[in-house]
Amino acid sequence: MQRIPFSKLGTADLYVDAVYESNGAPNLSGDVLSKLMNVGAMSGFRKVNVNNKKQIAYVVLESTNKHLDWLDHIDYDSGLIQYYGDNREPGRELHDTKQHGNKILKEIFEALQSGDRKSIPPFFYFESEKGRNRHFRGLLVPGSDKIKQEDLLIAIWRIKNGERYQNYKALFTILDVPHIKREWLNDLLVGEGYNSQYAPYVWKKWVDQGIYSPLCANDSVLNYRTPEQQMPASSDDVQKLKAIYTYFKNPYDFEECAMLIAQLMDPNIHNLVHTRFTRDGGRDAVGKYKIGTYCDGVDVEFALEAKRYSAKDSVGVKEVSRLISRLRHRQFGILVTTSFVAPQAYQEIKEDGHPVVIISGVDIIKILYEAGIKTKAEIEQWLKEKFPQK
Repeated sequence: MQRIPFSKLGTADLYVDAVYESNGAPNLSGDVLSKLMNVGAMSGFRKVNVNNKKQIAYVVLESTNKHLDWLDHIDYDSGLIQYYGDNREPGRELHDTKQHGNKILKEIFEALQSGDRKSIPPFFYFESEKGRNRHFRGLLVPGSDKIKQEDLLIAIWRIKNGERYQNYKALFTILDVPHIKREWLNDLLVGEGYNSQYAPYVWKKWVDQGIYSPLCANDSVLNYRTPEQQMPASSDDVQKLKAIYTYFKNPYDFEECAMLIAQLMDPNIHNLVHTRFTRDGGRDAVGKYKIGTYCDGVDVEFALEAKRYSAKDSVGVKEVSRLISRLRHRQFGILVTTSFVAPQAYQEIKEDGHPVVIISGVDIIKILYEAGIKTKAEIEQWLKEKFPQK
């Protein structure tokens, strides 16, 4: 991983996945982005205007993921970023924020819809690293050609301390631009970003033609997840997963929970039937997945298997082979586990091309979060309501 020292921030280029280091100072003098990007020292939305004009030169987005209700997310496979706006506490109208971040989101997505891409400034996305260090993730443009237009910017409700309020959820595409020269940033500041000889080609192609060139993960580098990648990293998320594991007294009771988790993951799953008490050939549930429009879609059958394992116990080759052997012609499988799939078993699934979807511990926590079930207390309440103990 490339690391850029604090002393070089003022002249450094931007490299995707590079870490830009602070000087270690606990106050604003140690802020990285103000030195690197010529922006203010506060807020997740940091815009900078063209010199002596009201026009925005570019916007820096910073993700700290400290707000449980508003966790930003990068999908490395598709090159999409889900980023939340800056109205993160009750008491303000959706667009009435200190840094006007939501107002910026509203304006740029309106410009995107009208085709006025030249008026949309570049966005640079950073994530918090250890201390005050910052990790550069890429050059962003709003929207995607893989998502319906009405889903690109959504105002969603949250409740905090009994008060309802709204915030934006926005979708951006990370462009396939691994290196951004300092000269382009300088040209952006004087209003010559589009005309600059240093402007990235794929960014100009998007501006001119609306063509998205996302920075996607290369499947040939890593096509299966390690045990660490399949399990929660934070202690809070570990406790949430443990709460699910301990709530169910035996593996059979977890099966209906696994079914509901799969349905929360994808609304196209339907007709999911628990088969524990029938001659099911060893499958825990069977269902259908709708592809296409509702009036003329195609249903694909699948089998689901649930594994209530502790965090230290893996789903191995034997269990995976059991599921694969029970898949019928033109079926796929879904494996839901509170643990992880062992490396050899996971590797065999991918390398042999078996149609099996893995929902591991970290996936369960993310699926529940996306469904609005975010804290350990909320998970425990959800379990009691959906799966009352007999």
